[in-house]
Amino acid sequence: MHNLATRAARFMAICGGLVLALLILLICISVVGRSLNGVLHGWIGTAFPAVSAWLLQAGVGPINGDFELVEAGVAFSIFSFLPLCQISGGHASVDIFTSKLPRGVNRGLQMVIDTVFAFALIIMAYQLYKGMLSKLSYGDTTFLLQFPIWWAYAASLVGAVMAAVISVYVACVRVMELATGQDVITDETGMG
Repeated sequence: MHNLATRAARFMAICGGLVLALLILLICISVVGRSLNGVLHGWIGTAFPAVSAWLLQAGVGPINGDFELVEAGVAFSIFSFLPLCQISGGHASVDIFTSKLPRGVNRGLQMVIDTVFAFALIIMAYQLYKGMLSKLSYGDTTFLLQFPIWWAYAASLVGAVMAAVISVYVACVRVMELATGQDVITDETGMG
């Protein structure tokens, strides 16, 4: 079961990473296009008006609606990274005081933390689902590209549901670890 959950979490993280890489490329192209557009309207437009007009008509400039795509894509990426972060124990933690506590107490604390986190992710996924239904029912679209906003919600919902499922799995494993005293999941430091 743990291998299946880990593979699913890694798959989501890879999808989120690919989307993030495409967004970086999109931003770079848009920034270069914006700069070229400024130059074509500036001194090149004055010195070489025919070349400037031809390049501008060819579409040299910023990507229309780039910020709308970035907004939707980053939301998807964030939710896509959450399952792997949860199953690998990658969330930030401050263990100045807990590092001195006995192993059993730390297992109990980790179980409580992961259980609360599971409930929080379930609530987040549910609220994202309700938001998606709201955007769908009102037919809201983005300002420039006019694509339905619910698409971004639906894409993010996939990652949110996966994060909720993984977090419930992790919480159940933490309960078993506490009950048996055996580590099932270890984070990257080798500690449960």
